[in-house]
Formats: sequence, structure tokens, C-alpha cells
Amino acid sequence: MGAAIIIGAGEGLSASLARKLAERGHKLVLAARDTAKLADLAEETGAITVECAAQKPADMEVVFAKADALDDPLDIAVYNPSARVRGPITELDPEAVRNAIEVTAFGAFLMAQQAAKRMLPRKSGAILFTGASAGVKGYPNSSSFAMGKFALRGLSQSLARELHPQGIHIGHFVIDGGIENANRPERIGKEDTMLNPDDIAESYMHFLDQRRSSWAWEIELRPWVEKF
Repeated sequence: MGAAIIIGAGEGLSASLARKLAERGHKLVLAARDTAKLADLAEETGAITVECAAQKPADMEVVFAKADALDDPLDIAVYNPSARVRGPITELDPEAVRNAIEVTAFGAFLMAQQAAKRMLPRKSGAILFTGASAGVKGYPNSSSFAMGKFALRGLSQSLARELHPQGIHIGHFVIDGGIENANRPERIGKEDTMLNPDDIAESYMHFLDQRRSSWAWEIELRPWVEKF
């Protein structure tokens, strides 16, 4: 197994992905703005941690340089970060909206560019993006999030058409619902209304195991009680 990078690592889905990738034998690089919070996860998974503001090209280059220093070639890159500014369009701060779009979409482009440069010579690898229902349907007072997630989905679709024929598997995961974590547990009487991060991560693993004769580029995940 080769190396795997997770951008925007933390609790919840990122931690579940890190554990499952470590179980499969991947060497991990975990990138986040605050690496102190990754100490326990890094010890558990044997990961290297790197401070990274995902929308900054120089930071992204440092993350991939750390992966280059590992013995194994890069197999997987995962992009999880997103940001949003809530409120009516007339009241949103333009700079805050610019930052939200850069974190959600531009950072994903930066990761994909760095990953593709390393995967194309081998014609092998997977680049995965964590999306949301906001990338398929825009919600009121959430225009900044919709712009970022729509751009992320467009990036994923374009890259699938560009890179699938060259051996690189692209995945966009529409997470349609809230993800439970220690700070956001399911409410009593509302069981099964949130997505379990371990179960989501298992779907990512199934995606990685797809045979190229029937590659998907997008999977939509939601609780079984979710109304469409």
C-alpha cells in the first residue's frame, strides 16, 4: 500500500478515514490548521501531521513534500475542508465569502493539482472530495456554501472525465445530512437521523476497491430515514 493524504483532518469523518486507511496499510499524512488536535489520532495511526491552510498554495506544496519523503508513492488524496458564511445575500461580508469559497473549492483544486502531478506518471491513484447536498441544491441564506460546494462538484466531474482515462480514480461524495461526532451526537428520539462517520468511511473504502470497468465518480450518502 502507498501513501495517503487527508487534507482537513480532525474528528469525525477524517478520523474514521484515517483509521481505515491505516488498517489497510497506508502511510498517512494528516494536514490541518491546528495539528495539536491530531496528536492522539497521529499516534494511533502512525501518521505524520502538517499544518496547512488549504487555500494557500505554499502550504499545500509543503503537505505533498512531506508525502514525497515517505518510502511509498502517493496512492490516495482526500479533501475534506469547507467553510460557509450564513445570512441574507445583502448582509454577507464579501471577504468572508471569498475565504469560504477558497477553502471549500480552491483548496480542493490545489490538492488535486499536486496529487495528479504525482499520480499521472504511474497512471494510478485516487483523489476523493467530500461534498454536501449544498453542491446539488442551494439553500436559502447559504449562498456562500452553495457556491463553494457547486464548484467542488464541478471540479470533481471535470477531473473524472480528464483523469479516469489516465488511470486516476476521482470520487465526489455527496453527504446529505449531518455527521455525528462527540460534539454533535444524535438526539434522543431522533436515532438514525445522522450519518455515522465510520459508516461513511466504509463507503469510501468500497469506492477505492471498485474495478475500473465500472468506476463511479460520485456517490450520494444519506440516512435511511432522510426525505429526498
